[in-house]
Amino acid sequence: MAKKYIVVTGGVLSGIGKGIVSASIGRILKDAGIKVNSLKIDPYLNVDAGTMNPNQHGEVFVTEDGYEADLDLGHYERFLGIDMKRFNNITAGQIFKSIIEKEREGKYLGATVQMVPHVTEEIKNRIKSIDADLLMIEIGGTVGDIEGEIFLESVRELSLEEGIENFFFIHVTFVPYLRVTNEFKTKPTQQSVQLLRKIGIHPNMLIIRTEKTIDSPSLDKIALFAGIDRKYVINLPDADNVYEVPEKLYYMGIQKIIAEKLNLKIKDTLNWNYPKTFAPIKIAMVGKYLGTDDAYKSIIESIFLSGAEKPELIDSQILEELSEEEAKELLLKYDGIIIPGGFGKRGIEGKIKAVKIARENKIPLFGICLGMQIIVIEFARNVGNLENANSSEFNPETPYPVIDIMEEQKKVLKLGGTMRLGAQDTKVFKNTRLYEIYKKENISERHRHRYEVNLEKFKELFAYPDEENKENKLIISSKSEFVEAVEIENHPFFIGVQYHPELKSKVGVPHPIFKSFVETIIKLKEK
Repeated sequence: MAKKYIVVTGGVLSGIGKGIVSASIGRILKDAGIKVNSLKIDPYLNVDAGTMNPNQHGEVFVTEDGYEADLDLGHYERFLGIDMKRFNNITAGQIFKSIIEKEREGKYLGATVQMVPHVTEEIKNRIKSIDADLLMIEIGGTVGDIEGEIFLESVRELSLEEGIENFFFIHVTFVPYLRVTNEFKTKPTQQSVQLLRKIGIHPNMLIIRTEKTIDSPSLDKIALFAGIDRKYVINLPDADNVYEVPEKLYYMGIQKIIAEKLNLKIKDTLNWNYPKTFAPIKIAMVGKYLGTDDAYKSIIESIFLSGAEKPELIDSQILEELSEEEAKELLLKYDGIIIPGGFGKRGIEGKIKAVKIARENKIPLFGICLGMQIIVIEFARNVGNLENANSSEFNPETPYPVIDIMEEQKKVLKLGGTMRLGAQDTKVFKNTRLYEIYKKENISERHRHRYEVNLEKFKELFAYPDEENKENKLIISSKSEFVEAVEIENHPFFIGVQYHPELKSKVGVPHPIFKSFVETIIKLKEK
């Protein structure tokens, strides 16, 4: 069977859910028995997402093989239930970097290097190299963006070379509702489709995103002006829960439409188990990236997939400015606290204050990456009596650098792609809360950091679970060449991990630490 392609483009607005649509269709077809893989194309000039501001672009999603990607790869992993790799993301920066390197090496044999055919060939070769029976391709941005034109041209050329019968083009657009005139405005969508057709791409299907269900005459009008059969114009209004989308599309019969066009033999089944009810618990996430919920997307989804409502984000800078009593009054309103990862010193003292309050008041606490480092700093100061203990990241002059830069990072002269990244093996020690959660010793988790616990110089703060004298010590519950996880005894839930467990949560299979965190809080609430 010839390889099949579904290309998802966007119109009118960015951020209307192309990634969710792509992931949902991919899951539907995977459950229908098709070998599916995904590709996200990002037209920006960054080589990867590693140095991008989470407030503007959302979280950096780290793959098993240590690639720093756009957060849409997180949607693909959670929805498809498969691990993404670096080849599942293409950026304009990667393409142009490769082209320039080849030109400098003389690989173009003196030719004038041009957008067509050299850049387009580079893009097409990257697309064709991905192993799949059906490849979902999402092109970031919107039609009309100057950055995306070369990628649209590339898939247009590829559809002619591989056979247009093997391609299915889906255009996702937004139709605004104008309250003043009480009508949906279809003109932006009409113009977006016209732009796409001028490029030479004729969409097979339109997915119309709206805030509420659109009226049938408006869809008829869109179909007429877009030159698309009305049954291929599908309305997808906002959903309370994004995990409803695969079911919605499935019951609309989108898999049958695609299968008919691409000549696919499919099973008409969908195995999709996502939480539909949520425990009435309140979780606070003490963070610093407040520009968008997407900055902590995988953590939020991990909590959601564990059966709890999304955490409320508390600005660590505000906590820093409050007195300890005021901060305590605020945090005691919550049933659990998460300290997520991050970079830079802003709000660090607020996070330290939150850890102290959680430790002393038995509030379930989960520290992730920087969050684990904050746990160590707080413990060193307030239990180990190391006044002004800190990380050398935040205070290079601290007398007690309980967190310090990793040895191999001291020689690094650039920021992009240089941290400890991707899946790393570690050992979980028995007789720990962490072992109760994993129920196994050998695990693999994804990392993204360049600072670590300074165990060599501050051994007196720590104890291993098999030691007799563990009182007033942080228990090391997991270790590789450095400390991977810590916890304390006589607390409902007080765990910090250096890695990012949120990156491995899937629909139906949330990461066990998040599941245990939520279950612990629910049991405490029931007492």
